Amino acid sequence: MSSIERFLRSLDARQRRWNPAAFVVAVFKKYGDDRGGQLSALISFYAFLSFFPLTLVVITATAFFSQRNPDIAQRIRDSSLSQFPVVGAELTGGERALHGSAVGLGIGLIGLLWGGFGGTQILQYAFHEVWHVPHKDRPSFVVRTVRGIAVFGLLAAGIVGSAILGLLGTIFHSAPLAGPAGLVGAFGIMVALYLGIFWLMSPRDLKIIELLPGVLFAAFGWQVLQTIGIRLVTHQLRRSSQLYGSIGAALGLIGFFLIGSQLLLYGLEITVVHKQRLWPRSILQPPLTEPDQRLLEAMAKQEERRPEEHVSVTFRADP
Repeated sequence: MSSIERFLRSLDARQRRWNPAAFVVAVFKKYGDDRGGQLSALISFYAFLSFFPLTLVVITATAFFSQRNPDIAQRIRDSSLSQFPVVGAELTGGERALHGSAVGLGIGLIGLLWGGFGGTQILQYAFHEVWHVPHKDRPSFVVRTVRGIAVFGLLAAGIVGSAILGLLGTIFHSAPLAGPAGLVGAFGIMVALYLGIFWLMSPRDLKIIELLPGVLFAAFGWQVLQTIGIRLVTHQLRRSSQLYGSIGAALGLIGFFLIGSQLLLYGLEITVVHKQRLWPRSILQPPLTEPDQRLLEAMAKQEERRPEEHVSVTFRADP
């Protein structure tokens, strides 16, 4: 054994003995075991695919009463879409703003249903992969469709809640506590949204309190991403040319969704690791810890695809 390997194994042994470090290592390691990068890329692709139809729906839906209440309509658009970097502001204001129409509403709804349905299916697939649900025990197409519709409802409620919060912000913007109250309200909406999604997609034997650690992490991460990430992207794109800015806006939006989906998956990994007590994990193997063995067994049994199929796993002392 080389001196470098001895040093790494010493660090590995120390992290296994210290619970906070062992938990963090277990979360990161399980994210890699579950191919979290691929799952987050799929989720972000469908989120990007659904964003522009969603924009059309929001703009055309508000356009129907914008003639009577143009200020309210614009505030709803801004509060619903301005939380996305650059693109939301470009589509809802200025000379390049999109205008609503019945045709736009129809196209937006069709595109939103198409992209959104794919997104909800991929999201459920990601939850099943992270929870290591055997293929033979996964819900049918009908159940997945119903859950997808429920997720649609949660997202719609989140958009409506953000719009209401934005309207209240414009009304009480001069109040001393308007800024902190807005942040707390936005955080509360995200916690409720993530909690609903986690509860719908996770196994039925979980309690709400068991979902909270991962939900709070994902909601807080999204809030930080909105607060810091959007300002950074917007500041950088303002200094670029018009062509580069348009391309950069699209790339920035993809990156925004990718980071958001990674935060969601890391929140889910926290929930699973905490619920199943999947720590400490070995970084350098062998040896395999007991959580290592339980996780490898679950990953193998996850491939059971028929009721007649049963996978058993054994571990030998000598590899």
